[in-house]
Amino acid sequence: MASLKTLLAYSSRLLPTLSKQTPATNIQRIPFVPALFRRLDGSFIIFGRRCSSTAANAEKGEDSFLKWFLLLIPVTTFGLGTWQVKRRQWKMGLIDELKRLTTAEPVPLPPDPVEVNKLEYRRVKVRGHYDHSQELYIMPRSPVDPEKEAREAGSLSSSGEIGANVITPFHCSDLGIKILVNRGYVPRQKIRPETRMKGQVEDEVEVVGVVRLTEPRKPFVPNNDEERNRWHYRDLEAMSRITGAAPILIDADFQSTIPGGPVGGQTRVTLRNEHMQYVITWYGLCAATSYMWYTKFIKKIKI
Repeated sequence: MASLKTLLAYSSRLLPTLSKQTPATNIQRIPFVPALFRRLDGSFIIFGRRCSSTAANAEKGEDSFLKWFLLLIPVTTFGLGTWQVKRRQWKMGLIDELKRLTTAEPVPLPPDPVEVNKLEYRRVKVRGHYDHSQELYIMPRSPVDPEKEAREAGSLSSSGEIGANVITPFHCSDLGIKILVNRGYVPRQKIRPETRMKGQVEDEVEVVGVVRLTEPRKPFVPNNDEERNRWHYRDLEAMSRITGAAPILIDADFQSTIPGGPVGGQTRVTLRNEHMQYVITWYGLCAATSYMWYTKFIKKIKI
């Protein structure tokens, strides 16, 4: 009992002292908190312990890390949007260059394949006659509509019309070599030569076309079937080996179309250009995540 009385007397002296030094509203912030422990003999002993700030500091550190880590999201999306702006400028410049090359005045075709490889998409002109007995067919192909493709570049739409491009060896009378000419598009029912005999001219003609190089096989595109004369992509080495022509191929332009024959002008010069959509997407994400970050960590509004 004496020990309990001593404890109560001590507490009565301690609490007035603390209340004078610390306002009542801040009593929960007192760094010294008495703790009572009872001994085996029934007496009490008082220990004082300081409130540890380790948990508070750890929580504060976690909030600081999360704050700056989440800031990476709007920063990254802003960088991706800016990159797409530059990509769009590059793509539009490339499209303009292709249009310039395919509409420029034609130049004579050089006889050296090495020199021809430097003229991809350049308009050239040759004079000679076709060898219709060695036609090759790239299929399936749909007719090229430049204006429509410019509007729908990057979409998965299709004209629904399927046929083939007719590749024919061409003896160049002015160069003394044989090359390959993509005469143009024919519908499925006109693939066989006997169905379009009017266009199988034997006379000497002048052809203006665009230089094309070997086309790499894309994923999921079947291999060329040389035995069945089914070609799915341009392989100039294989085509020239079969026909005995030089590894030179040009796409005949629309003006070189022979009535009743394949329709020329099948060079696709429109490129997929969806960069504006990407710009809007990335900048939109940047704006949204920036606002969320601001309200969470600056204005302290719970989201």
